[in-house]
Amino acid sequence: MAVKIDSSKIIKPFYEETNNPPSTKDYLPLTVFDIVNYNTQVAVLFAYRPPTPPNEELELGLGKALSIYRPWAGRLGEDEKGEQIIRLNDEGVKFNVASVEASLDETVSFEPSPSLRNFHAPTQGAEELVQVQLTRFSCGSLIVGFVAHHFIGDGQATSNFLVAWGRATRGVAIHPMPFLDRSIFTPREPPLFDQFEHRGVEYMKKKAKIHSSIKSSISGNQDEIEVFKVRYTRDFLAKIKAEASSQKLKVDGDNRPYSTFESLLAHAWRTITKARGLDEDEKTHVRISVNGRMRLTPNVPNYFGNLVLWAFPTSKSKDLIEEPLAHAAKVIHESVAKINDDYFKSFIDFASFKVKEEELVPTADVTKPVLCPNVNVDSWLRFEFCDLDFGTGCPFAFVPSYIPVDGLIFLLPTSREDESVDVIVSLFKDKLEEFKKICYCLE
Repeated sequence: MAVKIDSSKIIKPFYEETNNPPSTKDYLPLTVFDIVNYNTQVAVLFAYRPPTPPNEELELGLGKALSIYRPWAGRLGEDEKGEQIIRLNDEGVKFNVASVEASLDETVSFEPSPSLRNFHAPTQGAEELVQVQLTRFSCGSLIVGFVAHHFIGDGQATSNFLVAWGRATRGVAIHPMPFLDRSIFTPREPPLFDQFEHRGVEYMKKKAKIHSSIKSSISGNQDEIEVFKVRYTRDFLAKIKAEASSQKLKVDGDNRPYSTFESLLAHAWRTITKARGLDEDEKTHVRISVNGRMRLTPNVPNYFGNLVLWAFPTSKSKDLIEEPLAHAAKVIHESVAKINDDYFKSFIDFASFKVKEEELVPTADVTKPVLCPNVNVDSWLRFEFCDLDFGTGCPFAFVPSYIPVDGLIFLLPTSREDESVDVIVSLFKDKLEEFKKICYCLE
């Protein structure tokens, strides 16, 4: 399969009906939530059947969306104090147009494969904070490859921007507008962070990170890791939820079932642990992103930027495997519940005063190809990726790029109508083969 890049340009913010565009000398500081996050660009692909909108309409819509979400069109830099910032200089985003002289169905399956990387720009080495690639096929189908820097926005922020791009392309007003005020993350006076432990959770000593990176680099080769997609139907998800929630009423007197996310993650965590064959007493945890927008008081539902911290539900391998699924679901539920308003505000205080003083570095590390015995989950179940409509309908498929990191999983809704969920799992080849055998077993 040959993907030909036909053109490349820069798209800058398009300010409608104004003779007074904003200053290009302004900037936004990176917040404590930006800096603690993954320093990388992330790629996602959206696929559309014909008819598809012309390139010119997608360009114009992108420029309009960038005029509202200006940070994406800026550049990372430093202020006079050496603090990291986003320069609101409107230098724009990269916009490539590519083509394949074959039909989409002949060349793309959307199963996890390194070939998916052909449909988006490289995730390393670009100064642009967003890169777009339109790949058109002989059948008229289109893949939109979107690459964005994680320092600028988390999954929720990225989802909101993509939906705004779709609305602008359709000629519909962008709503809701992003909330950009970063003064809400000012630390308290006096700071209060003794109630929670942040060292070793969001931050660690530099020496510990160096040791961790060396250990991971010699404990596995990315060529030995495979990525697999398993689909769980609505009926099977109902069984998982029933199994996960079976003890909830008996123990807690709570008749509300665990969520689809909690139940499915419990099943995936447990199954991966079984497939890995960990020692009985070995501890394993799941790293879960917890969105702070509706957990902070007051709520900031439309905040644009990063606003996540992580829960780390932990269990001994033996307990995870031998206890009912309800054990894993309960551990996950209780761990996530602890990442509340108090925890977020404690982190703001800690990161504002202790990180530089103690020379700490984030635990979020994109250089680690091996997470065993642990798991890292990215859930897209609540994002609006299914609704990315440029005027000719929603995508029939959307997937992350190919990322072979042992223990990394994605949860993706397949469509609004189907209500099934795809779980993309990365494991060492021999462990993945065992996972495939047991991924539908609930015992």
